[in-house]
Formats: sequence, C-alpha cells, structure tokens
Amino acid sequence: MSEVGLRTVAGVAMILTALTAEWFGGTVFAIFVAAVATVMYYEWARMVRGWGIGWNIAGFFYALVPALALLWIRERAGEPVGSQGFALVLWAFIVTWAADIGAFFAGRTFGGPKLAPAISPNKTISGLVGGVIAATLLGGLWTDASSLSWPWYVFAPLFALAAAGGDLFESWLKRKAGVKDAGALIPGHGGALDRLDGLVPVAALTGSMVLAGLT
Repeated sequence: MSEVGLRTVAGVAMILTALTAEWFGGTVFAIFVAAVATVMYYEWARMVRGWGIGWNIAGFFYALVPALALLWIRERAGEPVGSQGFALVLWAFIVTWAADIGAFFAGRTFGGPKLAPAISPNKTISGLVGGVIAATLLGGLWTDASSLSWPWYVFAPLFALAAAGGDLFESWLKRKAGVKDAGALIPGHGGALDRLDGLVPVAALTGSMVLAGLT
C-alpha cells in the first residue's frame, strides 16, 4: 500500500473511532479521552527524558488541558447527541481535521515556499493556506448545520492557524529531541502526538470560548 493510502486508511479509522466515542459520550468518551491523553504524555515524557522535571510538568498539562476541555464541553449540556456540547466538540474535531488534511493535500499539490524550513522542512505556505481554507469551509458548514452562534464562523480560520502553530511546536520538539516521530502507534502517521498536535490548541481555545459564554 502506498504512503498516502496507508495514511488515509489509518486516518479514517482514527476519525471513526473518535466520532464513535463522542457519539456515546459519558463514560465511553471519558475513557477514550483519558487513554489518548495518557499516550500523549507517555510519548512526550519519552522525548524529553533527561531535559529536567519542568519539561515533564509541561507535558502533563499539555495532555491534560485539552482532554479536560473536550470532556467539559461534551458533557456541559447534560444531554447526549444533539446537544450544543456534542456540536462544539465535533466542531473542534472538524476544524482540526480539515486544517490537517487540507494542508497535506494542498502542500503536495502546489508545493512552493516553505513555511518554517528550520523547524519542519516539509511544510509549505500553500499547505497552510489550503488548511485554513478547508477548516473555514467545513467548520462554517458545521456551524450552520448545528445552529451555533456566528462567532464560530470567525473562529474556524483563526483556530486553524492555531492548529498549524501546534503542529509546528511539536515539529520543533521532535527536532530538539532528535526524533522523526513522537511514536509508532499509528501506521503512516507516527505517534498520538504527531496526529493530535493541532487539536491541543483548538480544544483548549474552544473550551476557553465556551467558558466565556459563546455557544
């Protein structure tokens, strides 16, 4: 199987798993999120081994904050599928996935100037633009379909940029650690950190906006 094919199959499997867990919510979603956060912290701790306790503490919160944000948002309305909590978690997923997928295919298709060659030589400006456009379109469609308030249309491109920043941060961390991938859990993708680096800031920002009263 080609690299793109392997990435696609693994990506679809991850998306379906996340959607199923969110659909059930409650204990199922809590166990899923806790398991993913645990793997994220394990991969982080392995990369920063020997860097000092501060890096381990930072990794703990790096995994904990987005996990708590997703759990709080999902259950905040006290309702199952159809609640605003469900819609907002799915919005965060859609924006992150669209930004990631859009960046991958736009970068491969158009190429062009590098975004941050000293940190991640494969990322391009065209990929960033493609990711932001994809997140804006799909995030906007879901905002409309789920009757979220108008600020979420604006947040889609802004949070897509935050997702790209999260991706660059993890690339910098891997370069500092001297590793290609954070792990080998996901075929064609690397570790959990490699796939969820964009969701970390998006989940945290989404939680912050909900905390500020925006739904």
